[in-house]
Amino acid sequence: MFRTLMVRLVQKKALLFSGAIILIMSILVLLAPVLAPHDPNIIDIEHKLQAPSWDFPLGTDHLGRCILSRLIFGTRVSLGTAFLVMGVTMIISIFIGTYAGYRGGRIDYLFMRICDVLLAFPSLFLALALIGILGPGPLNLFLAMVLVQWVFYARIIRGMVLSVKEQNYILAAKVSGTPGPMIVIRHIFPVILSQVAVLFFMDIGGIILTISGLSFLGLGIQPPTAEWGAMINDSKQFFRSHPSLMMYPGLMILTIVMAFNLFGDTLRDALDVRQD
Repeated sequence: MFRTLMVRLVQKKALLFSGAIILIMSILVLLAPVLAPHDPNIIDIEHKLQAPSWDFPLGTDHLGRCILSRLIFGTRVSLGTAFLVMGVTMIISIFIGTYAGYRGGRIDYLFMRICDVLLAFPSLFLALALIGILGPGPLNLFLAMVLVQWVFYARIIRGMVLSVKEQNYILAAKVSGTPGPMIVIRHIFPVILSQVAVLFFMDIGGIILTISGLSFLGLGIQPPTAEWGAMINDSKQFFRSHPSLMMYPGLMILTIVMAFNLFGDTLRDALDVRQD
């Protein structure tokens, strides 16, 4: 079965292509200080708005900062924040969703009512409200997005657990006296983790868009930190004279979001046993 899965993954050219883009972006995250030709925050007014050259491969912005260096460090901020948000969100969602789905009863009922209330509001609206209360900044952006996102994923994971816990092998494990935590770890987690992984990769692109959008509005990552949405916001006054200042970070956002969406969609198809 594992060999069949690996062959199916290799045959998915779209999965390999999108995975290569994600790998390259991940390398930029890890090696940003080594790969960036200049300090992304050094201001040099004498070299502002320069055209591409050997010293500045993509030119400079209105403050004389190297655009390529800011794009590379922006990858670390945007992608790193998105992975952190999704990672913490998934950990919380797996714990709460699994507990509510497996335990059932009043705990599950209370969880569902909380979900009904929170999901009645658009997630972006709640994130804006929380950041408005907490104030802008990377930490508050992280807290707001985790607090908003966990409910959605916890409810999905709860549904997965409900569908699995009624299977005959789960009922047999209960009858044999296997403790509940052991049933969850040995029999439920291995079944739902692949679906959780697909959720992670399919939705992380949306998280990147939200982070960039909030930073563009001045509510997320604050200057002078290099972040793609903030770079677009800084460059909007030069849209007519120097459109490349907005184009470069926009292309980075477009590329990574499409890569994650394509990777998650292809991974879902590859893991779909109904295709066998």
